[in-house]
Amino acid sequence: MKNKAVFLDRDGTINRDVGYPNSYHLIEIYPYSFQAVRLLNNLGFKVIVITNQSGVGRGLIKETELLDIHHRLHQDFLAQKAQIDAFYYCPHYLFSPEVRYRQDCSCRKPLPGLGLRAARDWQLDLSQSYMIGDKVEDIQFGLNLGVTPILVLTGYGEKSRQELALSPHQPAFIASTLLEAVAWIVDREKK
Repeated sequence: MKNKAVFLDRDGTINRDVGYPNSYHLIEIYPYSFQAVRLLNNLGFKVIVITNQSGVGRGLIKETELLDIHHRLHQDFLAQKAQIDAFYYCPHYLFSPEVRYRQDCSCRKPLPGLGLRAARDWQLDLSQSYMIGDKVEDIQFGLNLGVTPILVLTGYGEKSRQELALSPHQPAFIASTLLEAVAWIVDREKK
C-alpha cells in the first residue's frame, strides 16, 4: 500500500523567512507548526520538507550548516511529539562559484525533481498528497508533481496571492497559516 504525504516548504511556511540562515539560532519556528505537523502525523501522512536552498550554491551557507539546521529542526519537532519524516533540498545556483553547485537542475522548485525522489523513497501516492507553501513556486511545484497545492499567507504568501490572481494555475486552498492549511486537510480527509 502506498503512503500519502504532505510536502512542506520550510522558510515562510514552518518558520519565519530570514533570508539565508547559516545557523540554527537564526531559525524562528512558527509556534503552531508543531501542532500542525502532529495533526498530519495523526492522520497517517508522511511529512516531508521540500526546500530550495540556493544559499549553499551562492556560498552564503555551508552544506554542513544546512544539514545541522535540518537535524536540529527534526529534533525540536520530535521534542514536541511531531515527526518530520525527511528533508529534501536543492543547493544549486546557476552562477555558483563552486562547480558542484553550478547546475541547471531538475530539483529546484517549481520543477518536481525532489518530490519525485521523495515519492520513490517513501512509496508515495501523489494523488493523495498535498503541498503547502508560501511562494508561487510552491504552488507550481505542487501542480507539476500532481499533488493538491495549498498557499499559506505567511512569509511571501500575500505577495504570492497577488501574483497568482493573474495566473491560470491556482492553489486548491489559501490559508492564513500552516495550521489553518492542515485543518483544511483534516476536514477534507474526513469526507
